[in-house]
Amino acid sequence: MLRRARLGLRQVLSLMARRPALLCGAIVLGVLLVLAVKFTCSRAKNVVAAARPPLRFFSPESPVVDLYLGQLDQVERLRNVAEVSFVFFYAPWCAHSMAARQEVQLVAKKLSKQVQFVAINCWWSQGKCRRLNHFYKYPIIHLFYRRFGPIEYKGPFVAAYVESFILRVITPLTYLPSRVALREFLSCHEPRVVGFFQFTSSPQPPGYITYLASALQALKRDFRGVVRFGVVTNRQVAGAISLKDDETVYLHRRFNSSLIFPRRERNFTSRAVCGWVFEHHESVLQWLQPPGTKSRLLEEELTKGAALLLFLPHDPLVSVPDGLLQQVADVALRYHSCDTQSQHLTSSSPCCHSVPVPDSAVRCEVCPSSSARCSLPSALRSAHKRRCLRFHCSSFLLSYSPLSQHSACCGNVHPRRKDISQTEEASRVRNSSPSTATSSFDALKGLRCQTNKTLRFYVLDVDLNWPLAERLGAPGNGNGSLRRHRNADVQGDGSFVAIVNLKDEVHYVLQRSPAATLAESLEAFIRNFSAPYNLLHRHLVGEDSRERRATSQDRSQQPEPPRPLIAELTTSSFLPCVMDLEKDVLLFYYTQWCGFCSVLNHVLIQLARLLQRDSGVTVARVNVARNDLPWEFMVDRVPTILFFPRYGKQLSVKFPDDLRITLPNLLRFILKHSGSRPDTDEPRSPDTRDASGPGGAVLRAEFESLRHEVRALHRARELLSQQLAQLWRDNRQLRLDARDLAAQNAELRKEQRSLEERRREKSRQLGEALRRLRELADASENLLNQNALLRIVIKALKEEDAEVAEPEEGKDASETESHLAS
Repeated sequence: MLRRARLGLRQVLSLMARRPALLCGAIVLGVLLVLAVKFTCSRAKNVVAAARPPLRFFSPESPVVDLYLGQLDQVERLRNVAEVSFVFFYAPWCAHSMAARQEVQLVAKKLSKQVQFVAINCWWSQGKCRRLNHFYKYPIIHLFYRRFGPIEYKGPFVAAYVESFILRVITPLTYLPSRVALREFLSCHEPRVVGFFQFTSSPQPPGYITYLASALQALKRDFRGVVRFGVVTNRQVAGAISLKDDETVYLHRRFNSSLIFPRRERNFTSRAVCGWVFEHHESVLQWLQPPGTKSRLLEEELTKGAALLLFLPHDPLVSVPDGLLQQVADVALRYHSCDTQSQHLTSSSPCCHSVPVPDSAVRCEVCPSSSARCSLPSALRSAHKRRCLRFHCSSFLLSYSPLSQHSACCGNVHPRRKDISQTEEASRVRNSSPSTATSSFDALKGLRCQTNKTLRFYVLDVDLNWPLAERLGAPGNGNGSLRRHRNADVQGDGSFVAIVNLKDEVHYVLQRSPAATLAESLEAFIRNFSAPYNLLHRHLVGEDSRERRATSQDRSQQPEPPRPLIAELTTSSFLPCVMDLEKDVLLFYYTQWCGFCSVLNHVLIQLARLLQRDSGVTVARVNVARNDLPWEFMVDRVPTILFFPRYGKQLSVKFPDDLRITLPNLLRFILKHSGSRPDTDEPRSPDTRDASGPGGAVLRAEFESLRHEVRALHRARELLSQQLAQLWRDNRQLRLDARDLAAQNAELRKEQRSLEERRREKSRQLGEALRRLRELADASENLLNQNALLRIVIKALKEEDAEVAEPEEGKDASETESHLAS
């Protein structure tokens, strides 16, 4: 490649050497090109207008300091003055920044005495903030606690959530002065961390600042502050949880043994403590907050397994969980409490653990080899087969014991009967005696360890995630998330519960009874889902439910509309229409994004018009993209046509894929498969089957009328063909005439051009003659002027000659007289 380039360069140089003019021309063109580029770039600076200076984003009366010129230095100065600082990075054109501005102002009016609120324009090109920070979205909220920060806020831009986050930053630690306060602190379902530090030796123990920083580090990971950090300064209070050493960090866990931070194995830093807490903490409820943009957060959680989504009204400013959240937390704790449920197989050794065997109804009791021989209670000893074995399992090494040898005692556990409906179970638990309620209460304990249908509990704020709830089947009126219906799906408390199983592509909606509480209904809902044979019905979401509820009153006042040509089916009206035994149904599957489906609409309309007089045949269609259907009625492609004959819905037939969807083909398809009442068991031929029954006779009549119409159309087509041929001949003659006229027009234009040239020549000649005449007139005028001048000169010469002649005549006369006298 390089050799070819050298050869080409040599040829160019040799050519330029032969022709110096070419070389000079190339040099001149290059210089001109450089000058043109330089001139253009020099003028481009004057073309671009300077940006207008920014304006204030917050009002002057607002307690927020607005640095609308991007003065990042002022932010550092204000941070050093205040203990807690709130920095709001915004772009003036950003709609999210404009929406968050109102929320920030509300929070600033409440907390302006405790927090320094600063807003900075990070979009102004001449500001320092734009040059040093490269944000890919706006707005951005950073909080600073003294010298620690920034703590980025990743929650929704709602005043209540922002205020709650600021309050948690202000007080990251909860002081626990007594055992009662410690017991209440640890009784919550959320993860709790307790630090024991004595302030007797120094005002601030060395590890206290690190522990405080770890609490702030936790807020970086979770803006809700689900993992709460407490501090104990009294040794007697710390003794309640067996803490003896100073500067000890204790992680409280409900289902496994609580842990103490291993300071000998890990460095005692804020990041290490925070990472250790999030690595080993136990959580039965997980909050979800989809960002509202393109994100895979919900998909990543749903792919882990079946999920119980609880949409609850939530006030983040309330430190104590409300009634609904507390009920859900109690149900989740009982569901995950496997220790109490596995007491049938547990031994007396405190080191043993009950473990379910996957894909079976077997539960094993795993104990260290040094423990006593495992045994089953007498109630199970005769009913279940026991076997003890030794094995090596690495999973137990990491979770329970450093020993490598374990013993296992396995037995079959028969699940309890769970065929009670949700409403009946809830009412039974509510109206039962204390002993019965206790047995129902115990039925949910450890259910997570008894079945392979493990549920994950997720909580979402119903006000912020109402569109998601509507997509799952919650009723809505389209007027915002805060306006919720109160019916069987969404109760008066504003809650909505659904189970989503992404693997099976199904989801279930909790149907609550007005007489049952949320905990009772939720318990029955979970038990029915966890049953060996699922007792729940798949929830189908359609596009008709909200429209029907929104317009039910208007439709009641209006008269009944006429029957449409094509019935538009939805999720609720699908089965009543398709499974009607008195009618043949031709069903058309389509979607709004299918181009082939829209092309076939005119064929369906023609078919529906032909069959309009036949009340025994229904032409219907369903949008499968907006309406969920039972699995047995789903199709794998669109467009698809299915025919459901009367009295034989199980004999549904699909329109052949290799056959064109035309009106005659559809009529033949309907005539071939239309059904009739089976009055006799004798087999019938296809012709007899087609002719029998009222539907077949009507279709035959319609088909004959269609034949007559087709023949009439053929005759009309022939007549139209003759008329078109005559029109074609007339058109051809007109084209020939137009061609002749065009030729004549060309000749006339040619003559017009010649005449125009002659006129121009004559005009030129006349102009030339006029110019000569003007020259002659000017010359004659000059001659006249010269003649007059000559006359004046001649006259003057004559007068001079006369004056000279008179003295000479006198002298001659005197000389004559003197001569005569002499």
